Amino acid sequence: MTIEDLRTIAENERQAQKKFQHHVCVCIAAGCLSSGADQVRDAIKKEVAEAGMAGEVLVKGVGCMGLCSAGPLVSVETEDQLFANVTPEDASELVRSIDTGTADLKHCDTAVPFFERQQKIVLENSGKIDPERIEDYISNDGYRALVTAITEMTPPEIVALMVKSGLRGRGGAGYPTGLKWSTVSKTGEQAKYVICNADEGDPGAFMDRAVLESDPHRVLEGMAIAAYAVGAQNGFIYVRAEYPLAVKHLKTAIKQAERLGLLGNNICNSRFSFHVDIRLGAGAFVCGEETALIASIEGQRGAPRPRPPYPAQEGLWNCPTLINNVETFANVAPIVRNGAAWFAAIGTEKSKGTKVFALAGRVANTGLIEVPMGITLREIIHEIGGGIPDGKQYKAVQTGGPSGGCIPEQHLDSPVDYESLARIGSIMGSGGMIVMDETSCMVDVAKYFMEFCASESCGKCVPCRTGTRQMLAILEKITAGEATAADLALLEELCDLVKNTSLCGLGQSAPNPVVTTLKYFHDEYDRHISGEGCPICKEHAASSAEVSQ
Repeated sequence: MTIEDLRTIAENERQAQKKFQHHVCVCIAAGCLSSGADQVRDAIKKEVAEAGMAGEVLVKGVGCMGLCSAGPLVSVETEDQLFANVTPEDASELVRSIDTGTADLKHCDTAVPFFERQQKIVLENSGKIDPERIEDYISNDGYRALVTAITEMTPPEIVALMVKSGLRGRGGAGYPTGLKWSTVSKTGEQAKYVICNADEGDPGAFMDRAVLESDPHRVLEGMAIAAYAVGAQNGFIYVRAEYPLAVKHLKTAIKQAERLGLLGNNICNSRFSFHVDIRLGAGAFVCGEETALIASIEGQRGAPRPRPPYPAQEGLWNCPTLINNVETFANVAPIVRNGAAWFAAIGTEKSKGTKVFALAGRVANTGLIEVPMGITLREIIHEIGGGIPDGKQYKAVQTGGPSGGCIPEQHLDSPVDYESLARIGSIMGSGGMIVMDETSCMVDVAKYFMEFCASESCGKCVPCRTGTRQMLAILEKITAGEATAADLALLEELCDLVKNTSLCGLGQSAPNPVVTTLKYFHDEYDRHISGEGCPICKEHAASSAEVSQ
């Protein structure tokens, strides 16, 4: 495979699609699929065929379009229209008026902050290409970066490119990607591995799932470039079994790439070979930690081990191993295509590029967004997210999943980058962002996330195994109105102990929701233990009683 071969495939695909006067794209990512998007696509295809327009209208399933709260979504690209909440019964109206662009359906205005304020790098193909057709990916510059890297660049040049770009790992810790690649590349001539961490377990998070469902070749291309740069010949994608659509699209993508010689032996007629396999996770949250993930791939119980040695020196089967998450690998090909300076010009001084977030909770526009680093929380929630629905007031946003902090109104103007979020007690995490309004009791929120962390602890180290359980017991005592000030003091002491003595990131960050709610919403804890009671919890209890009657 050469650049010219790619150009030929891309041109043939573009010409084939140009034959159609209209392109109708139906989102078939998991969110829309759960609302019957596959039936919508089939109904539109049927209407097109019955109208004798099969040669004029191309109907294809595409990945996530972002505005998940309005799904199923259908776009008519040639008319620049986006329709929301489409049903199979709407197919006739959509096809009938496709030439005039006057379909009497619910439109989504694309000239709004939700769409206009985003800057898409990772998601640039999502909602546009058919994830099950490699030709569609290639027609959008797919695999050009891989072929360029192998035929025109040396591995050290690629590593240097990543270093200069300033890309940091999008899995949560924000470790410099180029530095990690450099460490693995310097381990000499021996067996090495590349692992894509797709074990996305945060409640309310669906960034990695959406990327794998919508643009699987982009992740494979990033992995292959990484393997060439560090000298690896084998790779694994560790993905949750709860993501069947992502797994299906990945399997299809791997077969297609192997068929075209973009994966497998002697890629681009070079000495570089790279084989990718899929490993299914059983849903253990701790397997998102890299050493636990490695143990799981090896067939062992998924539990972390002390570091050093780090996986970069001694990882999978005691070989040097490069581990990055889905979003990190999805940034690699654009950086190779456009250069390090292009990527480094986006974002802040220390947090370069963009970040994908799953915006969920009490916000008008829930869905998948990609924004430049440095944008404020207020801009994300009140502009892109459309604000808090039903006339309610904003109360807090939790970033970083169950290990993240709850951020109050006073910090809404904080920029979203690694350092700024850490300063106010939260983390970037993999990209979950859950918004809460005035109807949320923050003590109850802290209890919910602590319950999750306690149940997901692997139990290997005592601080996490026992400490999270003890913290949960105190929170349950507080919400039941049975706690005292001494219990509150013990809770704060346990937060410090668990954070500073746990073996891995799960235990070390588990106290964050408790620490931040104690810091910013201490009055709610006081009401629970003073005998006064929490008015929010009382209201919820009264509502539940009415429903049960």
